[in-house]
Amino acid sequence: MLQEKVIVITGASSGIGRATAKKLVSLGAHVVAAARRKTELDALAAESGGHMLAVPTDVTKRREVQLLAEAAIKKFGRIDVWINNAGVMPNSFFDEGKVDEWDRMVDVNIKGVLYGIDAALPHVLQSNGHILSIASVQALKTYPGTGVYTGTKFAVRAIMDSLREELAGKIRVTVINPGVVATDFTREITSEKLKTLFGDAANFPSLDPDAIANAIVYAVGQPAESAVTEITIRPSAQAH
Repeated sequence: MLQEKVIVITGASSGIGRATAKKLVSLGAHVVAAARRKTELDALAAESGGHMLAVPTDVTKRREVQLLAEAAIKKFGRIDVWINNAGVMPNSFFDEGKVDEWDRMVDVNIKGVLYGIDAALPHVLQSNGHILSIASVQALKTYPGTGVYTGTKFAVRAIMDSLREELAGKIRVTVINPGVVATDFTREITSEKLKTLFGDAANFPSLDPDAIANAIVYAVGQPAESAVTEITIRPSAQAH
């Protein structure tokens, strides 16, 4: 079902995005991979055998996201699937007052998704396509020390639900809620209080990024008459 599909994915230079981009190419899709880190992005594209277009993109800049969509159309003529995967998670407690980090999470995790929807929508409406966004299990439950991140992921889930309600029958809409994934996603955490309280995130039960890539492939690979609206996937040892 993915052969020759044109699929745009943000945050593709590492973690879930990188694993998903590689998996999609292996299944015959044309992938437009976007991320800020050009070196990593170019290395990923070089592995694809010509089936991947690398487009350096900062999802907090609306014009860059529009140019990403334009690059996909110029290269492949259409967009079938748009995956909003880029995200940041510099968690902290509210009383630490890390407002700059809060702003960054809002800009990437919420505005980045909205800019992606805006750029993708004219094209996926034309192709009866699919928009998928990565939320989190923290879109389902709050946790101390993760309040702003959790708030951004609640927002993503609500945005995607509303998008589905408005455009049911015209496009498919999916949200994926991963639990803890073994990526470098926690590298931006600067809160010593959080690190002291919870320890090294590398010691938590976690999923390989390929597990999330497989869930994404399952969702976007369904026949047109089927819509996978939401998938929550956790490590078996993670309760919430």
